[in-house]
Amino acid sequence: MRLTGKVCVITGAGSGIGRASALLFAREGASVVVADVDARAGGRVAEEIGAAGGQALAVPLDVTDPSACERAAGRALERWTRIDVLFNNAGIAGIGTVHDTPLDLWDRVMNVNVRGVFLMSRAVVPAMMAQRAGSIINMSSAIAEMGLARRASYSASKGAVLAMTRSMQVDYAPYNIRVNALLPGTILTPFVERYLRESYPDYAEGLATVKARQLSGDLGRPEDIAAAALFLASDESRFAMGSGLVIDGGLTGCR
Repeated sequence: MRLTGKVCVITGAGSGIGRASALLFAREGASVVVADVDARAGGRVAEEIGAAGGQALAVPLDVTDPSACERAAGRALERWTRIDVLFNNAGIAGIGTVHDTPLDLWDRVMNVNVRGVFLMSRAVVPAMMAQRAGSIINMSSAIAEMGLARRASYSASKGAVLAMTRSMQVDYAPYNIRVNALLPGTILTPFVERYLRESYPDYAEGLATVKARQLSGDLGRPEDIAAAALFLASDESRFAMGSGLVIDGGLTGCR
């Protein structure tokens, strides 16, 4: 029970890594705010946590909306009076080079992946400053430290998240708030499965191609990243500050 007594807000918690993290955090004793733009998906995860005997609150959340972020933080504080952990997990991908990425796609990726982290952190940080404790986990990506074809908008957004993480840590260290980032490799989430089906004539061939990029020869699972998020959320990572934790199956390694 590594999170007993902690209140954890997870964005994008209705599926994939967010869902796996919400379920794991609840099993470890946390009260979890399941925030997702898909209210039904978030509600299902909260119900799943409740059915297992955990504490959860489903909150509809568009991380690009400042008012929605303030409401989500307010709901958590109304229910449990504190916020100990913020996991800024919500994000979207963008495919394309600089010259062929549509402007609306670029703006959407930056709004969700970067502005969303900024807005949700801005909504939660005052409570953490007042209680002089907290852990913020920002979802970056291994792509922030490497080149990958046709990911201009996505790599730019995740690089910005990593840089923002380090800057936030300097600002909030005096308040005993830790700010760290996760840098996953390719994780077999519903989004990636959909991408493979849409981007390759043959799903199995596409999956094999993506697996070949990993030194592990396999893709990660949402639970792999949830376990890393649990470490950063728990007091076990008390000495981790402003770091980028890479969990990529060897994607950024050398063959």
